[in-house]
Order: sequence, then structure tokens, then C-alpha cells
Amino acid sequence: MGCDASVLLNDTDTFIGEKTAFPNVNSLRGFEVIDNIKSVIEALCPGVVSCADILAVAARDSVVALGGPSWTVGLGRRDSTTASLAGANSDLPAPFLNLDGLITAFANKGFTASEMVALSGAHTIGKARCLTFRQRIYNDTNIDASYAASLQAICPFTGGDDNLAPLDTTTQNLFDNKYYSNLLSSKGLLHSDQELFNGGSADAQVQDYVSHPLNFRADFANAMVKMGNLSPLTGQSGQIRTKCYQVNQVNNNK
Repeated sequence: MGCDASVLLNDTDTFIGEKTAFPNVNSLRGFEVIDNIKSVIEALCPGVVSCADILAVAARDSVVALGGPSWTVGLGRRDSTTASLAGANSDLPAPFLNLDGLITAFANKGFTASEMVALSGAHTIGKARCLTFRQRIYNDTNIDASYAASLQAICPFTGGDDNLAPLDTTTQNLFDNKYYSNLLSSKGLLHSDQELFNGGSADAQVQDYVSHPLNFRADFANAMVKMGNLSPLTGQSGQIRTKCYQVNQVNNNK
């Protein structure tokens, strides 16, 4: 698994895709946006721009549009011809991990603990399903009581698994450092979020990002460049999909 657009593939007779992996199902969205972008690009420049490159550029441009930093996106990735449900379930960090688990999960992909903390700042935007934070709001003790109560109103003890809450309760539609400020107030939505500021080795970095937002912006951009180079397919590996949700048919060189 890497930057090969495998996550965009629908299920087939030969593999179950990654869209239904636990971290993704009913959570990862916007597939139709990528499909629309690909359709326009194929009409103008067929068989040249991969879905993997579209995802990488769209990620950068989305961050910039919401007020975040920019970075140079290297191009030339190719698209995978398969996907792995098991790989997505095992490799994507779970929302229930403690700090050591997060550090290990990112280290397995070549990232340092510092880069993990920086990349976690992506949670300044987006939402999470009730299923992923229910345990935290009913069982964790390192959570602001009023914040927990407000979340319990939309995430009952049973039912409502797909109800959504913003990962950043302060500025959910801006890419800023408020995600880290929330952690200092015990208002991390996921158990794994609050683990970044819970008396452990990441505390100092979280505090630095609160005090020096430019440090966060620089570190996040640098880490995203590294993530964009995570096991890409290049050269003759993979293919340039014509449609991002399916592998090209045999003898289709697009």
C-alpha cells in the first residue's frame, strides 16, 4: 500500500477494495469529486495523468483552500491494478491506539514520531463517525466533561454509529493549529488524538504547535511531501487508469 490510488477501486470478482475497510467505510468520502476531475482530464489529456497524482494534488489544494500551507507535489505516480482490504485494515492507524501504537504504526511506514504528530494535525478538518469515538466519550477520563456531554447527545451509547462529529471542535472548516489547542483542553475527539497530549513524549511538540503555528505548517508540509513519496508505482509498474474506480481492461493502454 502506498500512493497508488488503490483506495479508489471498487470491489471486483478478484479482490475486495479498501473503501469498506474499518477506517474508511461510511467515513472516507468525495470519490465522485475525483471521478469528475479524472473525466475532465481524460477528455483533455487522455492516458497521461494518473488517479494517484490527482489525489496527491487534490490533497494539497484542499489544504491550501482552507487556509493551510502549500508544498510541492512530485508527479509521475502510476495507479495500482489491485487493492487490499486486509492491508487497509492492518496498516491504517486505528482511532483507539495509544501513543506507542501510533508511533509504531507510522514507523512501519517510515515516519518518525515527530512526523506522526505533525501529520495528525490533518484532523484540524474533517469529521469522524460515532463508532470511532464512542468508547472515548463514555469511558475515557481525560476528556472535558462538557465536551463529552455534547458528543453524547449525538452519539448514544448504542445506535447512531454513523452520526458525525467534527475532529476539530473549534474551527472545523479551517486548516489551522486549533486541533492542538483542543488537545490542551482535553477536547480531542478520538482516543488516538488525545494520546498526543496525555503526559507522554509528544506533549512538548503539541505545546510548540499551539505556541508557534508556523512550526506546525512547515512540519506538516514537509511530512506531506514525504507521504506523497510513500511506495509510489513508477516506470512500467501499474497503469494509468482511465476511470479511477476500475482497472483498465486488457489491451487498454490508457
